[in-house]
Amino acid sequence: MVQDEVVFRGHHNVLSYHKKSIEITREGDLSPKGDCIIGVSSNKGCGHLDQRLRHALRKKNTRVKMEIIVNNKSFVISGRGDSELTASDTKDIVIRKSSFCCPRTLSVFCDKAASDIPDGIVRDLRNPEAKGLLRITAE
Repeated sequence: MVQDEVVFRGHHNVLSYHKKSIEITREGDLSPKGDCIIGVSSNKGCGHLDQRLRHALRKKNTRVKMEIIVNNKSFVISGRGDSELTASDTKDIVIRKSSFCCPRTLSVFCDKAASDIPDGIVRDLRNPEAKGLLRITAE
């Protein structure tokens, strides 16, 4: 098992409507068009994650658990790794329901997307002062 954590902030434009992905970015601003983005000003992009985690993500049989924690509320997403994942982008982290792989992709075939995040967490993430945590575990 290998684990890493990403810290991010909320933004007043968090919508969480996207039905196929969830994104966290190092960018500080968010337009209303970014309906998959749930966090900004993160301390890491995919390429900053622990090297052992990034290596584990490159295996198809790796199970990936991603937990989003905001104000003592949590939301768990399950996905898997893929031999095509490089997780090398230094700006963004994207969790996908599909099999699409690009440098921004953290995990594929995930069981949830932004639209599945509970309303209470989304409301909290609309506060620019809100701090969120993405805990990633690969086994």
